[in-house]
Amino acid sequence: MRYFCGVMKIALIGFGKMGQTIERIALSRGHQIVLRIDPCIAANASQALLQPVLDETGWQSDGWQQVDVAVEFTTPATAEQNVIRLLQRRISVLSGTTGWDTSEARRLSWQSDVPFLWSSNFSVGVNLFFALNERLAAMLKGYDYRPSITEIHHIHKKDRPSGTAKTLAETIERMMPSTGAVPIESVREGEVVGVHSVLWESPQDCIEIKHTAKSRDGFALGAVMAAEWLQGKKGPHTLKEVFEL
Repeated sequence: MRYFCGVMKIALIGFGKMGQTIERIALSRGHQIVLRIDPCIAANASQALLQPVLDETGWQSDGWQQVDVAVEFTTPATAEQNVIRLLQRRISVLSGTTGWDTSEARRLSWQSDVPFLWSSNFSVGVNLFFALNERLAAMLKGYDYRPSITEIHHIHKKDRPSGTAKTLAETIERMMPSTGAVPIESVREGEVVGVHSVLWESPQDCIEIKHTAKSRDGFALGAVMAAEWLQGKKGPHTLKEVFEL
């Protein structure tokens, strides 16, 4: 990928653990955080979590005029309206919120030429894992192997199964339609950052590929790298383009 050498001015939409990690990584790469907007900062946080972060009060800042990219990590219930409102204001958006339908945001991005990039997982390692999963599915066409997926995350994760597991399953189903829906087992325990495994089982043996995240840093680094790549682009893009996979 081509690295962006300038300084980005970033708006963080959602400032939970992921948003805080992205801030740390972005600052370490010389970028600036010019806005932080999060429903949990609101007086009625329990109610705010059910509403789009970017209501009219979310625009009451001159900081928006200098934003190069908004990085959105909120909730499935709020992400679509957050992203659409950003795109309507012609603000480039990178979103990592899973569990929502991105089709309208992609359409709006395409029509308006405003950059938009969504991924179920921004980790460089996970995206290499995605590519490996696609390659393995292609190799196993015509052989008697049945796929299944297991994903393990911390007890605070809201969506089940994870967006990463869905992406893995969708890739296999696209490459091998005859397999039908790939079963996904979701486990929530402790503070596990994220473990994904794809098992291919035949009557004779098993083949397994697995990715284990050690911390949130890998996800945050990939998100910041993707935001850097997005500078100067138009319309919707994917991480395959960013990492040249």
